[in-house]
Amino acid sequence: MSPSNHTPLRAVALVCTLSPSPARSSSQLLAEQTMAALAEHGVTGKVIRVVDHHVKPGVETDMGEGDDWPEIRAAILGCDILLLSTPIWLGHPSSIAQRVLERLDAELGESDDEGRMLTYGKAAAVCVVGNEDGAHKVGADLFQGLNDVGFSLAPNAVTYWVGEAMQGTDYQDLDETPEKTAATTRTLAANTAHLARRLKAAPYPAS
Repeated sequence: MSPSNHTPLRAVALVCTLSPSPARSSSQLLAEQTMAALAEHGVTGKVIRVVDHHVKPGVETDMGEGDDWPEIRAAILGCDILLLSTPIWLGHPSSIAQRVLERLDAELGESDDEGRMLTYGKAAAVCVVGNEDGAHKVGADLFQGLNDVGFSLAPNAVTYWVGEAMQGTDYQDLDETPEKTAATTRTLAANTAHLARRLKAAPYPAS
């Protein structure tokens, strides 16, 4: 095993539930479970519930007075892995997840001294929960958006749970985590940590 396999990594999970704290949240639960799985691979970090912060609409890194995005952005730029966790609403990512992507769009105009986006070299992964169909579609939307703004995604970098369509059971209401979801979360963690370490050891070339 090479030394790079022991390199400490940092992650930040952005939870895109519509429910402010302290309300229970399935998206928060799955994000926390994924962070726990990442911890098994030497990854530390924190979970941020985006709706608890005033993130203004826009596509700039800082939308001025009262905008909390610059603090969240600093956490993202200071980490190796970004985890985006969203519920499914009407077959789509939540409006909060969309706002996060819109704010990340500003990274297209930011670069280092060698012309690389500041998000290059960072891995991303996705968590999706809902009691309707749409996990693959939501994952695809977020994958594309995250890749567009410079993040790299490992194989199987999405974990999800969807309940029976048109029923009221939420992920947080289950008596135990389904093994299929738990196994997928473990795979996400292993592959994403692996990719993040490889990117840290071998940065992308200058643009």
